[in-house]
Amino acid sequence: MTTTKIAIHGAAGRMGRRLVALSSSDPQLELVAALECPDHPELGVDAGTLAAVGPLDVPLTLGLDAPTDVVIDFSVPGGTAAIVAICLQRKIPLVVATTGLSEAQQAMVRAAAEKTPIVWAPKMRLAVKQLMKLSETAARALRDCPAGVDVEIIERHHRFKRDAPSGTALAFGRIITDVMGQRQVRHGREGEPGPRSQNEIAYHAVRAGDDPGQHTIVFGMLGEVVELHVAATSRDAYAHGALAAAKFLPGKPPGLYDMFAVLGL
Repeated sequence: MTTTKIAIHGAAGRMGRRLVALSSSDPQLELVAALECPDHPELGVDAGTLAAVGPLDVPLTLGLDAPTDVVIDFSVPGGTAAIVAICLQRKIPLVVATTGLSEAQQAMVRAAAEKTPIVWAPKMRLAVKQLMKLSETAARALRDCPAGVDVEIIERHHRFKRDAPSGTALAFGRIITDVMGQRQVRHGREGEPGPRSQNEIAYHAVRAGDDPGQHTIVFGMLGEVVELHVAATSRDAYAHGALAAAKFLPGKPPGLYDMFAVLGL
């Protein structure tokens, strides 16, 4: 069996540790590098020890020295920019799972994909991608409802999440507005906003506790409602998606891929 040699960027973070743990038990994967930022206090510590799976002889380091088939980035936007530059220079396939990228950082990812293959998705959860297809189907089925349809997207995440709304919520919104045509965007409500516009799509971000992620898409009509909901029960859902992307990417030509491509949808 051929194994895929992976490097994890952001290996000491919550998601990075789960990637280390899950990849260590996957016979199709070999962890060859665990990367972190220059001032991280645990540089030099074995990545397996940090992930509570026992030593893997892969210390937390700054440099990517080992031969690598693919890099998984689960870091912060500034870290993503740094690893994109490295992968571009060395033509290493890259899975970008970091959210909250600026427009300039997003442009950097797109430019790099012209030279090396990149999987880039706002969320790596496999069920989320399936729900995105269902959301598109629902939008097409409901868009001509005589009384009109109000679309609201509610997302819930842990208190530590840096960006809002989530990248996944925005992706749901893009899919729906491409079909239904809403052009006004609202983020929450307060005061007296008045009657809701049919040309509006709204986002609501909840930050509470350690919630690994939930998204609800509400299609509200007069007299009835359709809701689509997906929820992660643990962060492993994100990690499994990123590892599936890492297995998919080696050998692919340069280009920008998403999880629909990974899943063959």
